[in-house]
Amino acid sequence: MQVTSTQQFDDASEDLAMSREGLVNGVAKTGDLVLAYARSMCNMFDQVDAVGERVVAWFDLKGKDKVGVKAERALFAKSMAEAGFEKGTVDVYWQRVKEASGYITAGNRAKTALDVDSLTFKDLATILNRILAHDQLDGSAEKSNKVKALLIEAYEGMGGDASMLKN
Repeated sequence: MQVTSTQQFDDASEDLAMSREGLVNGVAKTGDLVLAYARSMCNMFDQVDAVGERVVAWFDLKGKDKVGVKAERALFAKSMAEAGFEKGTVDVYWQRVKEASGYITAGNRAKTALDVDSLTFKDLATILNRILAHDQLDGSAEKSNKVKALLIEAYEGMGGDASMLKN
């Protein structure tokens, strides 16, 4: 949801606060509560395009765009602590909210990245970084440098950005 008026902001803020408190006070019924809180987080903080499609999820925001999320995380942690929950429990529930919002954990990301294209892309980046590093250090990449342009072309063809390689 893109907040375009103070009324929308007030409504979204009130909904977010109610969802947060609902989650904190009803941890025994966490499935529905986590999902409701996750929806509120998405409504409040996701960046969306003109038709309301998610462009950047709240858990992927960076820099100044993340200020509201950080503040909400602090309020969530404070409410959980006041309710008697330890930091570990707070962290677990925050992770569950992120996952309910569409976040894919590192463990699940690693499992899905085992296809041939993903492995090849990763290997190309490793090979190119090795060539670039050794060429700068001792010049021992003479044969590799002859095919470096082809490897970079393949890397970019798979969606890579050559400027992000170590050089």
